[in-house]
Amino acid sequence: MKSVNRYELTRGEGKVRVSLWAQEMGEDLVVCIFNENAHIGAVAVGEYDYKEKRASTSVITRPGHKDDVIAQKAAYLISKHTKKPSCAIAGVHVDDITKEEIQRVLENTDSLVKDFLKQVTK
Repeated sequence: MKSVNRYELTRGEGKVRVSLWAQEMGEDLVVCIFNENAHIGAVAVGEYDYKEKRASTSVITRPGHKDDVIAQKAAYLISKHTKKPSCAIAGVHVDDITKEEIQRVLENTDSLVKDFLKQVTK
């Protein structure tokens, strides 16, 4: 049986602390992005088209959730850079979040995905 690589990363502090867990599933990648209020808010599947040399995503968002922004961007970037199918599951909830905190959460998730890509594409 092939060994499976697993990744765990965290960025930020307090209300804007976000974690990324990832695991290989065969040749594919499954990524979860969440905070202390983890849930499934949105799921995005990324695919790389070798013929067109581009990545694309499909997204499902649960009613009332806005995690599609995180899931879609993560799945797109992961598939684009690894040229592998990916699934990004996002669930980040912060009560009474401010615009500044939203920005910091998005910056932290972007940083996590970039750091993950550095590790997985070595």
